[in-house]
Amino acid sequence: MRAWRTACLLLLFIPATLVAAACGGGTGGDGSGPITLGLPTAETSFANSDVIVAQEQGFFEEQGLQVEVQNFNSGLRVVQAVVSGDVQVGGSSIEPVVNASAQGGELSIIGGYADRLSVSMVTPDSIRSAEELRGQNLGIQDVGAFREVMTRMVLESAGLTPDDVSYRPVDSNAYISALLSDQISSAILQTEQASETIDQDPSFHELADLYAVEPDYYYGTYFVQSNWLSDNSNTAVRFMTALTEAHRFMYENRDETVPIVAEATGFSSEVIDQAYEKLLVQNGVFPVNEGLEEERFEYTLERMKELGAFEGEQEPDLSQLVNQDPASQAVESLGVWEGDPRWH
Repeated sequence: MRAWRTACLLLLFIPATLVAAACGGGTGGDGSGPITLGLPTAETSFANSDVIVAQEQGFFEEQGLQVEVQNFNSGLRVVQAVVSGDVQVGGSSIEPVVNASAQGGELSIIGGYADRLSVSMVTPDSIRSAEELRGQNLGIQDVGAFREVMTRMVLESAGLTPDDVSYRPVDSNAYISALLSDQISSAILQTEQASETIDQDPSFHELADLYAVEPDYYYGTYFVQSNWLSDNSNTAVRFMTALTEAHRFMYENRDETVPIVAEATGFSSEVIDQAYEKLLVQNGVFPVNEGLEEERFEYTLERMKELGAFEGEQEPDLSQLVNQDPASQAVESLGVWEGDPRWH
């Protein structure tokens, strides 16, 4: 399966090159036309809700941007769409971005959404330890996509590998129903999904909070084709300016943020308020400045290699993969936020 998926990614690099040559890297010049943004879940999650806040509060409009959101079933599919030129900006966990870059895709990470882990593994009460996952049916999206890598991380803590369990592909918006109907014995859930599952059936519990396990692991990235960035550098700066404003708004305006996120995600305001407390108040998962710390990228790449989630023969040059300029210029125009050690 891994070899097949790698081959599919490599095949996509050929049309990406042709698209870049024919179209100048995407939107036909800096600032012209709408930006299509790909998100990694079939339905928007709290972790991706910064985009919705930026739209609702007019931050994109203030920057002269029209952003159209397209939802995919996994970050791997978003990476494929960016590489092929179908969308200009992608939002994905870091793993498929790193792997595509290592396999020849010319991508640039320009920022982050929830750059710290915002998920947990939820299981029925009959499974009280990671060791008890052996032989169970575990829900994932795609092998190599975020939820599968997080599952692998939990398995590793018990000395297990994917060979010790059975993977069951599940659509990103079907994890709760799959758990509640006993189709799967575990799922990596966003914070609001975990709360909803446990509220519906208290016999389920949080087996592992991935942020507590891996506080230095880098999670969500915004990324583009490198040639698109060269042709649309000002657009990238304005995009990151709007999102930085959205992150800051979210921290400062809980009462206004919760209903926006509730409507975007389809969860109740009560569930989203619980998630807000954990994600913003306790863990501070949204960056308010650049949010592109070199040390965390290096750590995450090493963890990917240890987990067997890195799929390139030669690791990418992080100084080339991560382009600090758009986020740095956004922060320069807005001013640096200080006062909280998490605010990078």
